[in-house]
Amino acid sequence: MQNKIELPAWRERALAFEQALNAVVVGMPAQIRALTIAIFSRGHVLLEGDVGVGKTTLLRAAAHLLGGGYQRIEGAIDLMPSDFLYNAFINEQGQAAVKPGPLLQHEEALAVFFFNEINRARPQAHALFLRLMAERSVNAFNREYHFPHLTVFADRNRLEREETFEIPAAARDRFLMEISVQAPDEPELQRALMFDTRYYDVDALISRSPSGLTPYDQLNIVAEAVQASVRAEIPLQNYVVELWRVLKDPMAAGIQLPDVDMSRLLAGGASPRGMAMLMRSARTRAWLEGRDYLTPDDIRAVWTVVVKHRVFFNGAYALQHERLAPLLLQAVLDKVSAP
Repeated sequence: MQNKIELPAWRERALAFEQALNAVVVGMPAQIRALTIAIFSRGHVLLEGDVGVGKTTLLRAAAHLLGGGYQRIEGAIDLMPSDFLYNAFINEQGQAAVKPGPLLQHEEALAVFFFNEINRARPQAHALFLRLMAERSVNAFNREYHFPHLTVFADRNRLEREETFEIPAAARDRFLMEISVQAPDEPELQRALMFDTRYYDVDALISRSPSGLTPYDQLNIVAEAVQASVRAEIPLQNYVVELWRVLKDPMAAGIQLPDVDMSRLLAGGASPRGMAMLMRSARTRAWLEGRDYLTPDDIRAVWTVVVKHRVFFNGAYALQHERLAPLLLQAVLDKVSAP
């Protein structure tokens, strides 16, 4: 299968995809690299960041480059599972009618689905969304709809706390990564976003990118071939197992964070599924770097974006997750010697 799909040629496409995204959304090379890894690992992504930093533009551009459909839905306290599937309305004859909702409009051609402000939606809406992520299918109108090429994205509103619902641990663990999307810090890029008129018209900006550069309907077989092509030697495997062991019980490993009672910090660490996703992402990263074997750098490069949202803290420490989780993850990396 690897020979049939020509992995070297697909790597060039993947790098061109990454380059094209960087031309649309400036100042986010690390985030775009993470998104590229997620797409070619066939994993879903949780986004976090302020309002107006380019998340929607980034996802629309990705869908355009993939050549597939793009849809989004807004999280709200009154959002129901049916809102994903159909819209009810009164037609010109005054009769009740329905039309396909955002999930069903493109059917199998849906490549990117964005659940904006997921934490504003009630758990009932989360349940359908979880099935969509896990099985890439939903039931509607007495049939089952499949979305084999779909990548799901969601973002959380961190600014407003009223009428919000925390995403359950089981739901967060379904996401391959959590990517932080922030406005660029460099003055030149800030000036460009404010004064360069190219960035005023998002539709025109996206349309200048090559549509279908990396065909969405071939990503599954490409991802399968990528995973099979990148080997993990025994020392590297031992390294990752030790990272997991230390993360599960950092106090036993001798890790201490400032002003933290380590015996009361962790409510849960990365799951086996999470560590498998870590390896999947690392293999994709190695492939993008032009190698058929894993190195510790591949693990370290994806460690935080894959593991951070899978680490859960107790009590008051949970309120400091954004500060403490990166410190803990870095301490684990520092503690375990790389082969």
